[in-house]
Amino acid sequence: MSMPSAPKELLLRIILTLNQYPLLNARMRMRMRRMLFDRGSIKPADFEAEVRTNAIESQIREGMHDPLAEEPPEAWEQRLNIVREQLTDYYFSLSYNFDTFEGVVRDLLKERGVPEQEGLLSINPELAPTDLIFEQAMTIERMPEGERARHEARLSESKVVLIRMLISDQLRYINIAKEWFTISDLAEIRRRKIGYGKIGGKAAGMLLAARILKEVADEPLRSKLRVPESYFIGSDMLYTYLSINNLVHWNDQKYKPEDQMRAEYPQIQADFLAGEFPPDVLVRLEGMLDAIGPQPLIVRSSSLLEDNFGTSFAGKYESIFCPNQGTPQENLRALTQAIATVYSTVFNPNALVYRRSKGLQDYDERMALLIQVVEGEKVNGYYLPQAAGVAFSRNLYRWSPQIRREDGFLRLVWGMGTRAVDRVGNDYPRLVALSHPTLRPSTSVNAIRRYSQQYVDVIDLKSNTFLTLPTREILNSNYDPLRYIAQVEQDGFFSSLRTNIVDDPRNLYVTFEDLLRRTPFAEYMRQILHILEHNYHAPVDMEFVANVKQTPEGRPDVTISILQCRPQSYLIESEQIGIPTDLKPEDIVFSTRFIVPRGQIRDVEYVLFVSPAGYFQLESESARNELVRTIGQINAALAGKTFICVGPGRWGTSNADLGVPVNYGDIYNARSLVEISGELMGSIAPEPSLGTHFFQDLLEAQIYPLALDMNDERTILNKEFFYDMPSCLAEFIPGEAEQLADALRLIDVHAVLPGCQMDIVMDDDEGQAVGYVIRGKTPSTD
Repeated sequence: MSMPSAPKELLLRIILTLNQYPLLNARMRMRMRRMLFDRGSIKPADFEAEVRTNAIESQIREGMHDPLAEEPPEAWEQRLNIVREQLTDYYFSLSYNFDTFEGVVRDLLKERGVPEQEGLLSINPELAPTDLIFEQAMTIERMPEGERARHEARLSESKVVLIRMLISDQLRYINIAKEWFTISDLAEIRRRKIGYGKIGGKAAGMLLAARILKEVADEPLRSKLRVPESYFIGSDMLYTYLSINNLVHWNDQKYKPEDQMRAEYPQIQADFLAGEFPPDVLVRLEGMLDAIGPQPLIVRSSSLLEDNFGTSFAGKYESIFCPNQGTPQENLRALTQAIATVYSTVFNPNALVYRRSKGLQDYDERMALLIQVVEGEKVNGYYLPQAAGVAFSRNLYRWSPQIRREDGFLRLVWGMGTRAVDRVGNDYPRLVALSHPTLRPSTSVNAIRRYSQQYVDVIDLKSNTFLTLPTREILNSNYDPLRYIAQVEQDGFFSSLRTNIVDDPRNLYVTFEDLLRRTPFAEYMRQILHILEHNYHAPVDMEFVANVKQTPEGRPDVTISILQCRPQSYLIESEQIGIPTDLKPEDIVFSTRFIVPRGQIRDVEYVLFVSPAGYFQLESESARNELVRTIGQINAALAGKTFICVGPGRWGTSNADLGVPVNYGDIYNARSLVEISGELMGSIAPEPSLGTHFFQDLLEAQIYPLALDMNDERTILNKEFFYDMPSCLAEFIPGEAEQLADALRLIDVHAVLPGCQMDIVMDDDEGQAVGYVIRGKTPSTD
């Protein structure tokens, strides 16, 4: 390009000045082009034609022999933009002086970025750099309503592109999110994001739920809602971490046999913890920690597939608490170790098997991270929320016919919400049906005591650690919200507290009775779930934290923090089938009235039975692990068959003393998991697993959870069927069947009962589930 000598100095000054405004210079050049076009220095069509001509010439200079065919569309779009900027600066330096240019800069700075309309349609959002997409979208969003209407389609396109770039490429999510997020919302997400890539499913769900509630909830409810201070690490950072630490060779784990995945996972975890982060990322993390201060943090997985419709990935990846109470160097080290730990869970065998079972093995599953300030308060050197849990907009397991499914339910705990979503220890959350918040599954004093929370998860601010403590170590008269959290047992009754003065703290039990009875908490939760379900166009589940304080007038003031929101897993609705009224006792395999769903399982072909006595007689943890491994083998062998699993205590527990510690990958082909508790289990009571991560897995896989409480006289277990019928275990694992014979049995129903069929009917209106044999019937082929 030849140009007169006079503008050279002016051109250089313009370029240097524009470079001082890296985020605003695109708007400045839009204004400069508009001035050129209005003055007639060059026509818009001629300008764009020259842009293309110069761009093609630059391709030839760079060695391209067929310019229009050799360069990818993204690179061509970037080249056009660079040339467009260069021509803008050049023609402006020919037509105006520097004072005029400074006026453009001053006007735009004064307007704080309100751009002109020129150039709005000159870029392709699908190919343009992110900065330009934001510039274009903000231009449209800030227009007067009448002018904006003409560009609404372009705004929608830009918004969808930005959601896809920053948040999620899942279409069902995008279809909802584009109606709610503003460009300012997306810009704030970008500002809080470290590294490239998307922020992942968990962060996406939290932000969308908060945005919907902010827009739709009425003012009394809206004023009670909070979102934790949050930061994001983009999903592409995982690949950077893999690359700089020579860990890329682990990336093919998802294609290996399951046994090899499990054998290699400990080494993967060690390799990730030994890795290092790029200096620029460490600087950003240090800045984040400085801004947050000494507040406890949690590093949460937020993978691209997580919390999506039909694939929640509940509990497949880790969340790590960082107490954040050490020196700056210690806090940074703890944070990077937590990030590395969560990164390693991308290769967790349970997650990989889950993906394989869902047909998602070939998806490029990158791990983004959500870093949040932990919601809670300081109590005697500990940090914990007053209430936390998981909420579901649909109550699939009712313990009374009067409970309305559509009002949802909660799984509520004191302290960190970890105890609400995991089956850990001999402990129980409070189950709350939001249509009848104070209606318990059982109202006897013994049942309330047994099913009350015994342990609490906290952050110990002094030792800078995450701890699990007995509730009585913290629950005392000095705890301000005590009256809303606990009740006192006296003379065989549970009583609410009028004051915080308690004679004997050992008589305190966590019940949440007065939080549910005397505050608007339950009504707030019901409204929140209704709003989210309506606008998600699907039932939802949501993790939350709640706190209550007394107002100066003495009224309880409840606030609720939204931690996570995703589509709720559910059992496919089936026609309600009544339980046959003419069943003979010898034809009943089992019967229970302990919290049943609605549904049926026709023609059960196999029953896998873990004998309670045999299981607990296994002498070592390795023997129990071997039994779990065998169950996994049977699960794989029976793919395509209809089978159920019946066993002691809690399926999926993390404590092998309380039940069979299977993972999702061990049982995902089953149709039902039946838990035996009570008489055959000593002191272990049945625990409704409603709302746990494991429960979510079962619902996604259409596996019905059932429980047989042997302390309930109405419960039936046909011991002859389970103990005396021949076992075909040796046909599937001939080398191990003998040593497991006392603990594990596999019953081929068609073989032991020729000409018969076993069905299971679950009637939630009657609150009963029955497995029974139909005599003289050819097995169903449905």
